[in-house]
Amino acid sequence: AAPPTPPVPLAALLAREDLGLRRIAGPDAADTAVQWVHTSEMRDPYPYLLGGELLLTAGVHITDPTGADGGLDAYVTRILAAGGAALGFGVAPVHDTVPRALVEACDRHGLPLLEVPPRTTFSGVARAVWRLMAEARHAELRRVTEAQQSLATAAARPDPVPAVLRQLAARLGGLAALYGPDGARLQAAGQAPDAVQDALRDLTGVVRRAVPAAPASAADTAAGSHLAAYALGGGRGFALGIATERREPGDHTIAGAAVVLLSLLTGEHQGDSEAARSAALVRLLLGAAPEETGPLLGSAAWTVVHARGERTPLAASALAAALGTGLVDPREDVVRLLVPADRDVAPADGWTLGVSAPAAPDALAAADAQAARALRRAEATRRPLVRHHAHGIASLVSPEEADTHARVLLAPLAGNGALVETLRTWLSLHGSWDRTAVALSVHRNTVRQRIARCAALLGADLDDPDVRMELWFVLSRES
Repeated sequence: AAPPTPPVPLAALLAREDLGLRRIAGPDAADTAVQWVHTSEMRDPYPYLLGGELLLTAGVHITDPTGADGGLDAYVTRILAAGGAALGFGVAPVHDTVPRALVEACDRHGLPLLEVPPRTTFSGVARAVWRLMAEARHAELRRVTEAQQSLATAAARPDPVPAVLRQLAARLGGLAALYGPDGARLQAAGQAPDAVQDALRDLTGVVRRAVPAAPASAADTAAGSHLAAYALGGGRGFALGIATERREPGDHTIAGAAVVLLSLLTGEHQGDSEAARSAALVRLLLGAAPEETGPLLGSAAWTVVHARGERTPLAASALAAALGTGLVDPREDVVRLLVPADRDVAPADGWTLGVSAPAAPDALAAADAQAARALRRAEATRRPLVRHHAHGIASLVSPEEADTHARVLLAPLAGNGALVETLRTWLSLHGSWDRTAVALSVHRNTVRQRIARCAALLGADLDDPDVRMELWFVLSRES
């Protein structure tokens, strides 16, 4: 979110020579900030002030400049009660000078009082405040943008967490620290007194609590420092703590960017699950069997998904997130994903999906082929998702007998993958020449020629439903 508009220091308004404003009473303007300008000639402006205003008046409501009736004293106290930042009194046409009683009341109660000369209009003062606010907002937006860019650059470094904390501490001018679930400080950058560090650790305990009502952020002050604590995403109990001597309007936005980056860097995908996946990859590369490395991935059975849609890594990552997996292979032609078998794969906008049957790690190659065939069927039938379904009759035949029968029946087509794949696709699409051509990206006449060749080599009538059923049974077992 964009940072709020910074207030205008009253000193910056007094420095404008074109306005000619002069502080004649009240505290020094160095610590006073103006949020807005309001003009009122009411005796009691309290109901119309929101707080932080520079209230401008020509004193029309002042009937006794001596203040003998206590009206001016009450007027000043009501402005302060409403949160008014300062009072500007316009000299002429009602009063030639600022009433002495008003000056004394502002000094007594601590309200800055400015003399507005006759040549300066109230609208001119308001316009100057708006211009200063616009300049301050532009400067703050630039500061926030530069800080966010530096944080993103730091997150890409080899040591991302310390680098992000260093940048955050430098940009905010204080201490930035990462705390673990047990409250221990894991990484820190910047400096703060010991008392402030202790208070900051205690404050992070508010957002680290593992309760549903725990807030996402908390703020406090200690020993003159501003403290802020933020819970990091992922629900693992990590928290970011920040301690600064000053608090600028855009600091919360800068801290928010750091929270997002640190949440990603300390999230679950960078924890135990990521370490297990790395171990599985290393073991596979070193020759381990799939059944040994499969459990490290976090599931005993997997579904293979082939997807075709927008060809960008970002889109592939978004699809993986939607399907609930971090195992994605964003190839140029097709995106392949491994999804835990206990998660349902639903259609995704902008994607065509082919989904395999659940498979153990040692059967993922066959599941990959199933997903590829399912994707071709989905594209040919213009459906968003097609699942591979094993035939119920397969459970009546032992796998060894079924494999032997398949090898014998398909022996005439051995060595000709194009014919086998064409026959399998053609049968899956109920003998449609056009849909088979779409699925295989070939001409429909090529499909006809291949099917005729299959019929000749097999010596079978492919118009016979019994023949088709038997061929589909054995072809559906082939990977």
